Amino acid sequence: MDATPLTLAFIGIGLLVGLSGCGSAIGTAVAAMSSVGALKKRPDSFGSFIVLSALPGTQGLYGFAGFFILQDLISAEMTLLQGAGVLGGGLALGLAGLFSGMYQGRVCASSIDSIGSGNDIFGRALIMAVFPELYAIIAFASLFLIRGLLG
Repeated sequence: MDATPLTLAFIGIGLLVGLSGCGSAIGTAVAAMSSVGALKKRPDSFGSFIVLSALPGTQGLYGFAGFFILQDLISAEMTLLQGAGVLGGGLALGLAGLFSGMYQGRVCASSIDSIGSGNDIFGRALIMAVFPELYAIIAFASLFLIRGLLG
């Protein structure tokens, strides 16, 4: 048995779940830190703050769901192409989740700061905050396509 395909796949899964989870952790922390400051000025806006703080958490969920999409490919009998495909798909979604989660957290933090300053912008801010997530969604959809190519 050649362990190379399986090794590539495990590295891909690690990158997939780990990087997207890091993006969510960083993004939600950045937004939550802004929420703590804004709550001092506008405690009545807690609902808006919690939604914006939680939004960057979705990238980690995409990474976890990506594991379920790929898990049935992972076996001792997998081919080198399958191992490389899992690695490539994992790297793509992992990096997209990392960076989109981090930057979505920054957009959310700016939105929270603005709401905390008295601006009534929650709906518009939510729309703007979804833009960075689009790229994690595209990477997640690409993982489905990669999965289809690998059999």
